[in-house]
Order: sequence, then structure tokens, then C-alpha cells
Amino acid sequence: MEALGARIKQLRQKAKLSKAGLARKVGVSDVSISYWESGTIRQIGHERLLALAEALGCSLDDLLKTPIPQPKSQRVLYIQVHQSPPWFQQAAPITILGDIPVPNLSGDCHLVTPASGEKFDFIETGDLAAMLPTNTFLQDGLYILERFGQLIVRYLSRTDNGDIDISDESKHMEQAPVSDLPYKLLGQVRALWQLTDIDKESFYD
Repeated sequence: MEALGARIKQLRQKAKLSKAGLARKVGVSDVSISYWESGTIRQIGHERLLALAEALGCSLDDLLKTPIPQPKSQRVLYIQVHQSPPWFQQAAPITILGDIPVPNLSGDCHLVTPASGEKFDFIETGDLAAMLPTNTFLQDGLYILERFGQLIVRYLSRTDNGDIDISDESKHMEQAPVSDLPYKLLGQVRALWQLTDIDKESFYD
């Protein structure tokens, strides 16, 4: 039941449902959802399982499938445009960052990279970014933001009048007061390592 509970939680988060929202769809209390996810209640009837599958938008086989275990201390977090920020679920920062000689890094940074097939401005597939979780503007630089439920990366800089310029990779710019940004700030990129192909022949010349 613990495996099923973890699967229910995984699918609920993927469907972007709260416990209360899932409970309404299934016709139970949110306490029941909590008990199912934690494994406190170890028996779920067939009708409830069918209702759960329908509410979560999956098949019964998908619901009963054993989730792939995730390491507790994952070294690199994969960011996806249509998924919630992975550092919300992965609380432990990357311990190896303390050994990298970059002034901007701190012990609460995470290493993130775009998941396969994901497209972000400024950060390409194979790049690594050291990201500091924050919900406030700290200084000019790249930020991971959320707008309309999607993750995006933008360059934020303060103007002379105190507003914030917001730029994408194509240098399209908008401006907003720092107190009324049209985005939810999730993190600041403190360092970025970009993937570069090395020409072996020229390297050894």
C-alpha cells in the first residue's frame, strides 16, 4: 500500500490537484486522501480505485503501477516547462557546490538542467545552472519564473527609475514595477555552465 500511496501522490501532483481537489472528484474527504498517500489506510476498494483513476486522468493499470523510486539526494534536478519546480519536492541542496570556486554560489543552491526535449531561453539542453530558490528580486541576472503555470527563464535588470526590465533570449523586453511583476519568482541563476563541443584535433595540436 505504501507503493500505491506514493503513486497516488505522484499522479495527483502531476495532475496539479490538491488533496482537497482530488477528494472532491473521488467523493471522499481530504483526510482519506492523506491516509491513502501515507499508507495509513492500506485497503482501497475497487470502486474507489476506479474513481481515483478517473479523477487522476489515468488508467487503473497506471494507478497500480509501482512508482520508480527517486533518490533522496538527487545531484541534478530536471526542469520542465509544464511541471512544478522540482526543488519544491527535492529539499536537499547540492552538496558538491561548496567545492566549486564560484563566488556567487552558496550552500542552498541547486543544480538544474532542462529535461530531455524541454526548451528554455538562455539555458539549453546539457547546460547546468546553479539556482538559488528565491521569491524576490535580488540583483540583475537570470531568473527562473512561473507564468500561467509554466516555467520560463528571463533576464531581469533594474532600471534607473527602480522598475524591472524583463528580457527573453530574443531581447524582447517588458517593464514592470518590482512590486507588481507579471511573473512569480522561483529562483535566481547564480552560475551557468554551458555545454561546449571540443574539437579533439585542434585540442591536441
